[in-house]
Amino acid sequence: MERYRDFNSYLKDMFGERVQKIPLDAGLGCPNRDGTISHKGCIFCDQRGSGTGALINKGLSIEEQIVQGKCFMEKRYGARKFIAYFQSFTNTYAPIARLKVLYDRALAHEGMVGLAVGTRPDCIDDDVLDLLKSYKQDYLVWIEFGLQSSHEITLERINRGHTVSCFEHSVLAANKCGLNICAHIILGLPGETRDMMLQTAHFLSALPIQGIKIHVLYVVEGTQLAKNYRRGGLRCLEQEEYANIVVEFLEILPSEIIIQRLTGDPPRSELVAPSWAKEKAANLALIRDIMKRRNTWQGRLFQKFTVGS
Repeated sequence: MERYRDFNSYLKDMFGERVQKIPLDAGLGCPNRDGTISHKGCIFCDQRGSGTGALINKGLSIEEQIVQGKCFMEKRYGARKFIAYFQSFTNTYAPIARLKVLYDRALAHEGMVGLAVGTRPDCIDDDVLDLLKSYKQDYLVWIEFGLQSSHEITLERINRGHTVSCFEHSVLAANKCGLNICAHIILGLPGETRDMMLQTAHFLSALPIQGIKIHVLYVVEGTQLAKNYRRGGLRCLEQEEYANIVVEFLEILPSEIIIQRLTGDPPRSELVAPSWAKEKAANLALIRDIMKRRNTWQGRLFQKFTVGS
């Protein structure tokens, strides 16, 4: 049996073949770095903006990144259809005219069937939502909001710079426009217990979201988190501990939510801890093995309710 609804299967069902995301760096910034909110950024975010920053640092244009990405995805996966994924930093943090040019340039390439835009919930407005909505007729469109945790105390601790209610408001606004919404969360954030992490699953289950990315908290060089870790102010989750929490998280979520990610992809040369975060295949296998041993599945413990109930 399929124990969770994975993203690759969802795309194959929709398009009849393998579809791959091409991660893009549009060279945009972040209000949590440029002083609009803060100069510090989130404590876990590195100079790549938790994305593919190396591409823009090499001077590659959007077009060059797509050509390079298509070549890699075709060779590795045999993919012929692609989603332009604006990943690094905050990809709605620019004037609307500039955003349209960026999105249009990415979608102009042969084989493009979708657009995915990663952003912050405090960086959208009606103009941005209308722009994204305008692509729906011809493309699969996803907007990805970083939440990380449903606990205000955690968002303050990681210097997130927005509130939980801001995330909720943005999700409802994007849903009203008919956009597919993916929420990003991180397990193992400083000060969070297992129960707090699972409360985030309950919170997300009550919202009209269509996808979730689950990340493990890892520590990379050049971040405030690395400084905290070296001072002894952070305990990273153990591999089996993380896998067990992921399984419990999945059990709470509605069965129809698409699981776009179950772990992270740290830059190997810059990873400080935990070392097991590099073992993506092993981590995924462990999660699946635990689900099989427990004979459990996504949605097994789902209880329908609304936020605030």
